[in-house]
Amino acid sequence: MRLHLLAVGRKMPGWIAEGFREYAGRMPPELRLELVELAPGDRGGGGRVDRAREVEAGRLLGAVPRGARIIALDAGGREETTEQLARRMSGWLQKGRDMALLVGGPDGLAPECLARSEYRWSLSRLTLPHMLVRVVVAEQLYRAWSILANHPYHR
Repeated sequence: MRLHLLAVGRKMPGWIAEGFREYAGRMPPELRLELVELAPGDRGGGGRVDRAREVEAGRLLGAVPRGARIIALDAGGREETTEQLARRMSGWLQKGRDMALLVGGPDGLAPECLARSEYRWSLSRLTLPHMLVRVVVAEQLYRAWSILANHPYHR
């Protein structure tokens, strides 16, 4: 099973890329975490935000691997504890289906992405920079896996 983190935005600061690589590299081979960076839509002058999100939606949904379950990272989604995420991950592992986790740009995900998702996950009620979300997601997925594997990381 593979976890595909599909994220809008390129040219992230080095510390973001390093943070993601650190946690993705800790994942076991049977639960590999891969990042796919997608170009943001052109926000240009006023009023283009909705159009930019539509363009991003097309890119995100077009990058979802065939048959993958879609999880939307969305401020309006469900917040979970890490233990709840571990239980959810256990179910994902049992089904063996690839997962596509969608991270929108600075204005979030378009309605089309939310409509296609099987689950909406909120990392926090705090507003996080969209680039930081990839590091937090990678760390939380690793932490959830460590709970399932009885690894001492989660104490």
